[in-house]
Amino acid sequence: MGIIQAGLLGIAGALLAVQFKSGKSEYSIYIAVGVSILIFLGILGQFSVFLDVVHEIESYMNLDSSYIRTLVKMIGITYTSEFASSICKDAGYQTIAVQIEIFGKFMILLLSVPIILTVLETIGEFLS
Repeated sequence: MGIIQAGLLGIAGALLAVQFKSGKSEYSIYIAVGVSILIFLGILGQFSVFLDVVHEIESYMNLDSSYIRTLVKMIGITYTSEFASSICKDAGYQTIAVQIEIFGKFMILLLSVPIILTVLETIGEFLS
């Protein structure tokens, strides 16, 4: 799915949701969630291209593959938490949206701890 298709799908979904908002407001939320999921699946379809580029970069550099896996996990957590948070905000549940964002940030922090420790060890080796 390209950006034009995603944009058109988003606009069509928003216009359709607006039509239902005055009568059956719960249907507008369902339409918005459905369109959001379709666009999100389009993003996942393009994600394989990103992974191929990352693997190509990894082949040029002498990097540990665990760093690349951690980076990809962080990107996945970011997209997923932002997606879920946006849906909750659209539905009017800002408190739940904020909790999802905090949880996503905490998960990224947990993933980054081993990398931070490795950087600190490397700095310590340079200083001694």
